[in-house]
Amino acid sequence: MKRWEANVRKVVPYVPGEQPKETDIIKLNTNENPYPPSPMVLEALQNVKYEDLRLYPDPEISQLVHSIAADKGLDDNQVFVGVGSDDVLAMSFMTFFNSDKPVFFPDITYSFYDVWADLFHIKYETKALRDDFTIDVNDYKAPNGGIVIPNPNAPTGLEASSSAIESIIAANEDSIVIIDEAYVDFGARSVVSLIEKYDNLLVVQTFSKSRSMAGSRIGFAMGNAKLIKYLNDCKYSFNSYTMDRITMAVGQAAIEDVDYFNSTVADIISTREWVKDELDDLGFVFPDSSANFIFASHPDIAAAEIFEELKKRGIYVRYFNKPRIDNYLRITIGTDEQMGQLIEALKEIRSLKCHD
Repeated sequence: MKRWEANVRKVVPYVPGEQPKETDIIKLNTNENPYPPSPMVLEALQNVKYEDLRLYPDPEISQLVHSIAADKGLDDNQVFVGVGSDDVLAMSFMTFFNSDKPVFFPDITYSFYDVWADLFHIKYETKALRDDFTIDVNDYKAPNGGIVIPNPNAPTGLEASSSAIESIIAANEDSIVIIDEAYVDFGARSVVSLIEKYDNLLVVQTFSKSRSMAGSRIGFAMGNAKLIKYLNDCKYSFNSYTMDRITMAVGQAAIEDVDYFNSTVADIISTREWVKDELDDLGFVFPDSSANFIFASHPDIAAAEIFEELKKRGIYVRYFNKPRIDNYLRITIGTDEQMGQLIEALKEIRSLKCHD
C-alpha cells in the first residue's frame, strides 16, 4: 500500500439496482414510476430559456420551495430541497448526527443509511425488525444520537402506524428523528403534520417515485424553521448551487399538477392490489405493501432462482442476497400490461420448478 492510501477515506459503497442497457425489457427493479411525468413538466421544459443556462441557478431554490410548501400547507422556511432524497438524507446525517451516541435505524431497511454513517464516521446501531418485518417501538427508546425510520419501509413495503411513529418521536426529544417517506404517497399516512408539535422531527420525501421524476433528482425535507436553517447552513458550506435551473422548473410544474399526481398514484395502487391477489393465487407470501412495490417470497422456489429465470425472460426485479431477506424479491409495480407479463412468467416458472 502506498503511504497516501493510509489517508484515504475508504467505505463500502451503496449498490443501486441494476440499470440494464437493453430497451426491450420490463424493468421492475428500481421502484421507478411506470408513467411519464405530468404534461406540465413537458411544457415547463419547452419554456426553459437555454441562454439562461450560462447563469448560476438560485441557490435558495425559492420558487420550488414555495410550491412544495404551498402543496404541504407549510411556510417556506419549513422546507429544504436537495438533489434527490439521497442528497437530503446525506446532508441530514452530516448536519444532525454528531453525537457520541449511536444513531438507530432498522436492520432491514434502505441500505444507504449505513453507508452514510460510515462515510461521515457516525456511530450507529441497527435494530432488528420482528419476524413479521414490523418495528419494535421500544427498541427506539434507548439513549441515541438520532433515529432514522423509513415509513413505509424499504424493501418490505410495510407501514408503521402514525401512533407508533409519534411515540418514538415523543420519546426522543433530545435527538433528531428522521422519517423517510419516499413511498408515503402510495397509500400510507404521512406524519408531516407532527412537525408543528415536535421540533425534533424531520420528514423527508421525494419526487422520484410518485411524481415520476427519478431522472431529475428532487428530494425535500420538512421540519421546523430552525432545523431547516441548520440544513441550509450545512448545504451552503458544502455546495451552494446544488440544483440546476431546468430541474427547478420541471419540479415546480410536477408539484403543481395535483390532478395528474392523484390519477397516476391511484392507477399504481389499483395495479398493486390486483398483483397482490395474483401473487397470492400463485402461492407467494408477502407483507401487506403500502408502497409501489411488493416484497414477495415463494415457499417452494428460491428467490434467487426466480430472479434468474425472470431475467432470462427480460423481466428485471430486485434480489437482495442478505441475511433474513435472501429468499425475497422486491417487485416494482409497473403498468397493468407489464404486471400481466410478469404474472404469466411467474406461472411458467412455477410450473417448471415445481415439476422438476
